Amino acid sequence: MAKRGGTTGGSNFGEEASKEDKKKISREGFQKALRVFRFVRPYRFQYIVGFLFLILSTGTTMSFGLLIGQITSVIQGHSAFTLNQVTLFFVGVLVAQAIFSFFRIYFFSQVSERAMADVRRATYSKIITLPITFFEKRRVGELTSRISADVSQLQDVLTLTVAELFRQVATLAIGTGIIFYVSWKLTLFMLATFPVIIVAAMVFGRFIRRLSKQAQDLLAQANVVVEETLQSINVVKAFTNERIEINRYGTALNKVVDTALRAAKFRGVFVSFIIFALFGGIIGVVWYGGSLVMANEMPFANLLTFLAYTMFIGGSVAGMGDLYAQLQRTIGASERILEILEEPSEVDADEELPLFVPAHGHVQFNDVHFSYPSRPDVAVLKGISLDVAAGRKIALVGKSGAGKSTIVQLLMRYYSTESGQITVDDRDLNSFNITDLRKNIAVVPQEVILFGGTILENIQYGKPGATEAEIREAARKANALQFIESFPEGFQTVVGERGVKLSGGQRQRIAIARAILKDPAILILDEATSSLDAESEKLVQEALDELMQNRTTIIIAHRLATIRKVDKIYVIREGQIAESGTHDELAIQEDGIYANLVKLQFETIE
Repeated sequence: MAKRGGTTGGSNFGEEASKEDKKKISREGFQKALRVFRFVRPYRFQYIVGFLFLILSTGTTMSFGLLIGQITSVIQGHSAFTLNQVTLFFVGVLVAQAIFSFFRIYFFSQVSERAMADVRRATYSKIITLPITFFEKRRVGELTSRISADVSQLQDVLTLTVAELFRQVATLAIGTGIIFYVSWKLTLFMLATFPVIIVAAMVFGRFIRRLSKQAQDLLAQANVVVEETLQSINVVKAFTNERIEINRYGTALNKVVDTALRAAKFRGVFVSFIIFALFGGIIGVVWYGGSLVMANEMPFANLLTFLAYTMFIGGSVAGMGDLYAQLQRTIGASERILEILEEPSEVDADEELPLFVPAHGHVQFNDVHFSYPSRPDVAVLKGISLDVAAGRKIALVGKSGAGKSTIVQLLMRYYSTESGQITVDDRDLNSFNITDLRKNIAVVPQEVILFGGTILENIQYGKPGATEAEIREAARKANALQFIESFPEGFQTVVGERGVKLSGGQRQRIAIARAILKDPAILILDEATSSLDAESEKLVQEALDELMQNRTTIIIAHRLATIRKVDKIYVIREGQIAESGTHDELAIQEDGIYANLVKLQFETIE
């Protein structure tokens, strides 16, 4: 079940992302962003070809102003060319422009789609190989945002921003050179109006970007409401709080709308000012240029050419602010992706593993101390020592928070011990390849989570590549075959997200079948029958008895009736072993912790 109060987490994530995006484009940030471009390297040929077509399409675009001037000269009779010749040449340039633009988009799209698929693949591969401690510090929504939103930002840069940045800079440089050549007087007059526009663009642009970022952060918070509500939909339904959740989401959306409308208001003022300034500048240029034409200081055709390139330059200047904002967002996105890619993995998914050697299953804890990294000042285990011979069965009993689950998590190497030693088959746990170690361990939890595919796929997850006969036999041993075959689709029945189409007992038996198929040396049962009805518990317990045969088994249990037959029971209290022995030995200890638990449970039953 998702934890409430997730909005705070979403808000923090939004604030962090906002701070990242507001960073100025520094040399260090730009260098970090360029490191993401290593994903483009395999497609550098297509990238170079696309860039060549970008140069050609920009060149043909820049020729339009000269062609307009040439046509005007022909009309006025000041050119050696005929109107048909110039028009035909103009059509040829348009055809070339269309062809160049097509290939530019085609090659850049090839690069961006394939490179971004590689980035997503690398990011997902990295995330899934990171240790549990990483996931304790991150929300699922944040991680999916990395793969979706942040990578999309990079994709825009590869396709649109780079092309547009080159086009705008080329237009600005070439256009300014041409108009200066056409009339230096008119060029200086026009450039006198630019500082006003540039200053306004910087001031308005910074303010609008801040409001737009606030709107994005608020939208992220609204999405967190949806995420946690859908994850906890059973709780929402049980408490009939649909109206509260709708209002909560509506309130979050209203904040988004209010902020977005404020941004739109300022954007409208800014656009209106830019249009007024640009067209006012053009009117000024026409007035001064007309004066020069009337004074015979420049031909009318040159004035038209000048006006065409002035509009090109004005458009490029107006677009620079958006390009700068995109580059800022890209640097923020690339830094957040690199932050994940540079995390140390606990598993190397590309590593060729040696031939798997099954363990015997002898487990020992020798004076193990441990505190969780998130709470280093709280000691969870305080000198735990226990010995489980291969094939033996033990149970861990104690109050919630005593440290039972922590013992199991350390055996799985989800965390590292602070002091003491854990061994399997007299070999230090840290000397195992982590994949090799976990292949020898299977867990049947209290709350079974199944994948949204078929029953066959969920059982096969215990041993990818297992035959249908092996899967069927595992289901039979888990007391699951009968209910599976009662479904019309049998093993091809889709279980639904997290297995919602199956009952608790059915899910539990699927998990047991998965563990049987894995055939582990060490088995961990974490309250595997505590949430089941009597009939389901009987079927599951029979399946567990089958699963536990000849395996080292560690059982975490509150229901003491299920652990009477184990070889040894360890009673955990405040991170230490308070009592140990068989059920019969502990049950007769006067004022013993276990004996009191037995009395309480039997009194409750009576």
